[in-house]
Amino acid sequence: MRVIARRTLREFWNVHPDAEQALRAWYHEAKAAAWANSAQVKQQFASASIISAERVVFNICGNRYRLVVSINYGCQVVYTKFVGTHAEYDAVDAETV
Repeated sequence: MRVIARRTLREFWNVHPDAEQALRAWYHEAKAAAWANSAQVKQQFASASIISAERVVFNICGNRYRLVVSINYGCQVVYTKFVGTHAEYDAVDAETV
């Protein structure tokens, strides 16, 4: 998969250094993946929440943080839509952010 907006992840871990290793690990796993559908994402990341056919929420760093992505399976692209704390996540709509 091609992961768009690694910079967003980097900017987040610069503010929350405890998330760096977990976000780097997620990035490398996602980059190496070739998901065809959300079931394959769920198979690889059992704790991920499938919001819609294209939206997935990942628990990061022991569920301290949330990462929302949009996945275009046909183009093999993952778009970073949101990364934040639980409180920040609660303030957004994961389907539209």
